[in-house]
Amino acid sequence: MQDTDLIKKPSSVYDFHPLIASRWSPRAFDSKPVEHEKLQRIFEAARWTASSNNLQPWYFLVGFKGDDVYDKIFDSLVEFNQLWAVNAPVLVLAIAKTTSDKGDHNGAHAYDLGQAVATLSIQAIHEGVYTHQMGGFDAAGAALSLEIPGDFKVVVAIAMGYRAEAEILHPNLQKLELSPRSRRPLEETVFTTSFGHKADFI
Repeated sequence: MQDTDLIKKPSSVYDFHPLIASRWSPRAFDSKPVEHEKLQRIFEAARWTASSNNLQPWYFLVGFKGDDVYDKIFDSLVEFNQLWAVNAPVLVLAIAKTTSDKGDHNGAHAYDLGQAVATLSIQAIHEGVYTHQMGGFDAAGAALSLEIPGDFKVVVAIAMGYRAEAEILHPNLQKLELSPRSRRPLEETVFTTSFGHKADFI
C-alpha cells in the first residue's frame, strides 16, 4: 500500500501532526474484523471530546457485519456507497441528542457531534483503523428502522475498518482511491483584519 500512502500524502505548506496528515477516507476496506480493544479506545477518545455545557450530545450505534444493525445501516446507504461499503466490517451511525436533559434545544448538537467524530477518526488512524464518513444515506429511514428516539438526530454514517488494496474496487472507484488529496489554500481560508483578507501570519 506504499504507493497509495505516497499519493495520499498532503502537499502541505506547513508541518502538522503526522496522525492528522495520514487520515484520509478510503473506499477499499478489508473484511477483517476490528479488534474490540481498538474499538474501545476509539470510542473512549470520542467520549472525551469538548462540548457546549458538557452536554456530550454524541451517541454511536455500531453494527458489525452480519448483524441486524449493520444490515439496516447498510440498507440506508445510497447505491454508490453500498458498492464499496459492503466490505467494511463495521458500520456506525453518529447520532446527536438535540435537547438538553431539561428538554431545551441544544444549538450546538451537530457541532459537538462533529468534534466527537473528528476525535474518533484521529484515534482510529492511531490504531491503524480507517474511517469513511458518509452523508449519502437515508438518515430518516435509518432512524425509523433502528427506532432512534425523536429528540435524537442521525447525522452521519461511518464505515470503519482496515484498508485493502484499491484493486478490489470497481475501476471507476479505483480512480477515486488513487487520486491525490487536495484542499483549498490556507490564504483563502484564514483571515485577519477583515473577512476575506489573507491572514498576516500566512
